[in-house]
Amino acid sequence: MGYRNGNYAAFYVAEPFNASALKAHATRDFCYYSILRAWKGRDVSFPFNDSHGTTYNVRDNSLWEVTLKPRLRERIRGSKNIVLFLSSNTVSSRALREEIDYGINNQGLPVIVIYPEFDSTASLLSSGDLKQSVKNLWDKLPLFRDSMSNVPTIHIPMKKDIIENALNDNDFMLSSKTANNYYWYKL
Repeated sequence: MGYRNGNYAAFYVAEPFNASALKAHATRDFCYYSILRAWKGRDVSFPFNDSHGTTYNVRDNSLWEVTLKPRLRERIRGSKNIVLFLSSNTVSSRALREEIDYGINNQGLPVIVIYPEFDSTASLLSSGDLKQSVKNLWDKLPLFRDSMSNVPTIHIPMKKDIIENALNDNDFMLSSKTANNYYWYKL
């Protein structure tokens, strides 16, 4: 296994993917990913190492089996974890299913799940467990729901300091991951 230092960001974008400014940015989950990139752009010490920047970009007319799928897998193989954006806008697309299936079930990558519609750890919890409304979002991506018990997952809100803690947390990195379960930070 080669050196893995990337964070593989998984998020829904409409298919076929179009990297033009308007089309990609019109998908909310892509916008959340762009926020992480902006934080990194403003502060080089922010611990997000974007795996999508490690291989050259693909064209809108690229073929799935010949170019797109192999490129996703190459990026995942260079990653230490998956950062999954899961929101009410998420759709179980072919690319997102491939990223989750290959990343979790083939590569064993821990997952940092960011819920952009929640702004604090307390907003995710009820009676010491994740709220049912959070768990219901797992149904938007059944492959993730059914596979997440295979790796450690941490469930966090879209809050910069919490995301930074999760990205720095050795329990959610491939080489030092904790036991398979789902976790959240204590209040």
